[in-house]
Amino acid sequence: MRRVAVALVHFPIVDSAGKVVTTAITNLDVHDLSRSCKTYGASDYFIVHPVAAQRELVARICDHWENGSSGKRIPARKVALALVRIVTSLDEAIEKLGGRENVEVWVTAARDVAPPITLKVARERVHSDGKNVLIVFGTGWGLAPEVIAMADTVLEPVRAEVNAEYNHLSVRSACAIILDRLFGAP
Repeated sequence: MRRVAVALVHFPIVDSAGKVVTTAITNLDVHDLSRSCKTYGASDYFIVHPVAAQRELVARICDHWENGSSGKRIPARKVALALVRIVTSLDEAIEKLGGRENVEVWVTAARDVAPPITLKVARERVHSDGKNVLIVFGTGWGLAPEVIAMADTVLEPVRAEVNAEYNHLSVRSACAIILDRLFGAP
């Protein structure tokens, strides 16, 4: 099986009008995605943010859960937060995972942005030999077009059968669902 990491991108992201923006860090995204990554065997959880103050916030959140009162109260979260890697760009995350020549970038989207592969096909690929995989999630209204364009693979959107016209999951939920479909017990 390949080494798989997750990246949560805060820039470049689009807003509801399609404008490229930077989104803010949320506490829940830091520890909830790290817990999903740890549960499903991801090697790293990259939080991508270009603003130093936001990266410092992530470091403070991690420190609170690793060394503060919450870390003492819920030690299992400390183990998950050890996966967090704070980076300034997606390129930096790719470099830390082994460089572009050794990493396949798989992007996610809640809408159709390019011809996707199914999660069933992705599961087969990730369980075979090959390059490291970086699964990229976006905040806001999704990844900017330039991120989609640099991807090696686009994963199909997570969709419900019963309410197909509404598709606006939190990134925490989407990440957990995708990781479960890729690595969950059959």
